[in-house]
Amino acid sequence: MSNAVSLTFPDGSVREYAAGSTGRDVAEAISKSLAKKAVAIALDGELRDLSDPVSDGRIEIVTRDDPRSLELIRHDAAHVMAEAVQELWPGTQVTIGPVIENGFYYDFKRIHPDSGEDWPFTPDDLPKIEKRMKEIIARNKPFTKEVWSREKAREVFAGKGESYKVELVDAIPEGQDLKIYYQGDWFDLCRGPHMAATGQIGTAFKLMKVAGAYWRGDSNNPMLTRIYGTAWHTQEELDTYLNILAEAEKRDHRRLGREMDLFHFQEEGPGVVFWHGKGWRMFQTLVAYMRRRLANTYQEVNAPQVLDKSLWETSGHWGWYRDNMFKVTVAGDDTDDDRVFALKPMNCPGHVQIFKHGLKSYRELPVRLAEFGNVHRYEPSGALHGLMRVRGFTQDDAHVFCTDEQMAAECLRINDLILSVYEDFGFTEVVVKLSTRPDKRVGSDDLWDRAESVMTDVLKQIEAQSGGKIKTGILPGEGAFYGPKFEYTLKDAIGREWQCGTTQVDFNLPERFGAFYIDQASEKRQPVMIHRAVCGSMERFLGILIENFAGHMPLWIAPQQVVVATITSEADDYAREVAEKLRDAGLTVETDLRNEKINYKVREHSVTKVPVIIVCGKREAEERSVNIRRLGSQNQTAMSLDEAMAALIDEATPPDVKRKAAARAAA
Repeated sequence: MSNAVSLTFPDGSVREYAAGSTGRDVAEAISKSLAKKAVAIALDGELRDLSDPVSDGRIEIVTRDDPRSLELIRHDAAHVMAEAVQELWPGTQVTIGPVIENGFYYDFKRIHPDSGEDWPFTPDDLPKIEKRMKEIIARNKPFTKEVWSREKAREVFAGKGESYKVELVDAIPEGQDLKIYYQGDWFDLCRGPHMAATGQIGTAFKLMKVAGAYWRGDSNNPMLTRIYGTAWHTQEELDTYLNILAEAEKRDHRRLGREMDLFHFQEEGPGVVFWHGKGWRMFQTLVAYMRRRLANTYQEVNAPQVLDKSLWETSGHWGWYRDNMFKVTVAGDDTDDDRVFALKPMNCPGHVQIFKHGLKSYRELPVRLAEFGNVHRYEPSGALHGLMRVRGFTQDDAHVFCTDEQMAAECLRINDLILSVYEDFGFTEVVVKLSTRPDKRVGSDDLWDRAESVMTDVLKQIEAQSGGKIKTGILPGEGAFYGPKFEYTLKDAIGREWQCGTTQVDFNLPERFGAFYIDQASEKRQPVMIHRAVCGSMERFLGILIENFAGHMPLWIAPQQVVVATITSEADDYAREVAEKLRDAGLTVETDLRNEKINYKVREHSVTKVPVIIVCGKREAEERSVNIRRLGSQNQTAMSLDEAMAALIDEATPPDVKRKAAARAAA
């Protein structure tokens, strides 16, 4: 066939088609039913319109149930939302509407027809827009594409009063096509691609919220209204997503933090935590747990909080990270004595200084230095989010200085620690991914080759040792500028993923600071430096735990473990005795001897998420028994005081302490 196009299909077969054939032509040539299901094509992995001509390469026919079509569904839903808004409120200007994680948004400028003033959308407008969107989808108008000249695009959009679109047209680089997509009579400037028709969007969508947004994200520009939406393949997927959002809202650690009296934030200290007594107790319980896990393996150290900028210049952070550092200039008696200091944003440069202090022999390696270091990083105010994103936080940071030959064993040791910690908190679904060399990096290719080779082998061992329970993967180009790294992502009780632990190989800092050890041949050798974190930010990890357990914390880490409440004042002395015995055993216990009904007391302590409420009345005092009520349960269990003591002491014992006790007993 002359002037033919050669296409390779997923099964490896190769077929030829006439020049100018479109993706739809190819789908119809395979089968009419496939052509009806098709929404796009993928040519050499790139999604294209069905109407686009094909060229030599690998082709896939993308149907609506293909995972890749989800982005198209959301993209098309955004366009339909914009059409619905302009049908309902003519004169509204449409600006930008991209696909985002789990959905889409569009920014609009609406002017009130009577006052001529800004007329932002409100949540009350969303049901009207949704209803009109469904009507537009039911019309099933085809998406068609035209390519316009810059002059035509400017003229048409200016004629419609779409000044923001004119600005977008002017911003498109010379030589790039200006694509206009129609759905029926309505059209917009868009890169594409789109599905074949609006009907393929389906009705599994929902408009979620409205928010203010500056044009192009610049506070000097006009304020627009942003409407967010979500869209999915099926109603079942949409319902699942909405249920997760509703559950996430109930589990929001900020709300639970208030209810449980754990912490608060205020404007005078943006991005830093005001820990209350109960919250600080839980924080310190987590730190104590991690300290025990590191005992006899790491040396716990403490590097200075404030250091001269010269150290940060040597480390490279001043050049790479200066805008995110808190800095202060200290004036000396003479202007020449002025010095610039910075609050540390990370612990690693300080740990290199500690390693360098005194000569190190290869026999001393690996040297493992750990620190629960308080660090500060400037985050934009809009990015702050409770404990999850703060400006001051504590890292469970450690650095291992080892020989090249020890690197693999150390990475495996760190992996075992990280997975064991997560399992102690109930996280069993973990993904470990290797991030490889980025475009901008330091160090020779030989060093990167060696490090990536070792970590690839370690990744295989991690998966093999877990029996396939731990999923692994590669993140090309996502490594740190100084070396490759493992990223540990865990899944919580409602299926959300959280990236927490990291293991990062670094051959940059030891070289910059001239760190070395003496090898077997009495020669100076540069050590490999491995950065590792298990929880990452202790504050963030606690936020994750609070949301994962919905405030129903395991007894061993709960901020308030037991309340002993009385039914009658005749049991007050016995309640005090029960509480004292539990305190002597190491539990945190309060008594509630108020002259209130027991159901009122139980409800009140349930709001603050106390895991165990021990109820004592006259009968319990006489029999030296107790009734135990568990958070979230309407039932109560009667048992003797001795039985209750033994059960609660066992439950309040941290898992690592239990393991050690079991090991000693077995020995």
